[in-house]
Amino acid sequence: MSGDSKPVESNQEGIHPDLEWAVRRHLAHEYLKPQAPHTLEAFQLATAWIAGRDLPLILDSGCGVGESSCKIALENSDCLVIGIDKSAMRLSKNQGVSALPPNLLLLRADVVDFWILAVCAQWKLQHHFLLYPNPWPKSRHFMRRWHAHPIFPTLLALGGKLELRTNWKTYAQEFAQSLFWADVKNPICTEFEPLDPLTPFERKYLASSHRLWKVEANLRPV
Repeated sequence: MSGDSKPVESNQEGIHPDLEWAVRRHLAHEYLKPQAPHTLEAFQLATAWIAGRDLPLILDSGCGVGESSCKIALENSDCLVIGIDKSAMRLSKNQGVSALPPNLLLLRADVVDFWILAVCAQWKLQHHFLLYPNPWPKSRHFMRRWHAHPIFPTLLALGGKLELRTNWKTYAQEFAQSLFWADVKNPICTEFEPLDPLTPFERKYLASSHRLWKVEANLRPV
């Protein structure tokens, strides 16, 4: 990707004024919804894939073409890595290019449905990556951001080390603040410059001289 990416533009300044209300509201209510058939099938495949393999589990949610999932799997050969994305077309770009690491499974699934199924199945993650999610920068769309979405408590219930990366400082600040409101201890929000970009977007943002932000937190089991 060339370095022609525009910075995130928003009509919102600073943390959204209704964010705390949204986060506390979602924390007080369980979020349940019917799961899409393709995600149910994907989860069944994932369950069968990890069965009998007593290894730590890493989830790469919204993995796009799967480049980040491949790198994570190669760097964590003692773990099972599952990359999920809603787009079959994006995932297909990894098919036939090279053999996937044996500890990696790429799945087409809706991450909201997948997280609900994973919590119901009592999965506990070692590490969970959220790499450059859609920032939904318009103020009126703020509840579509992961930390303001009703799925946020479910995301936290998966446990493990949570790592978010974004090229929008406000998103990182909101995410870290939402973790604090959810009683997650010591979330860390930092600006960073990766030496080896994990995703094509991360590579493009670096080439476009964007400032990148990372939020890390250790989630206690729920």
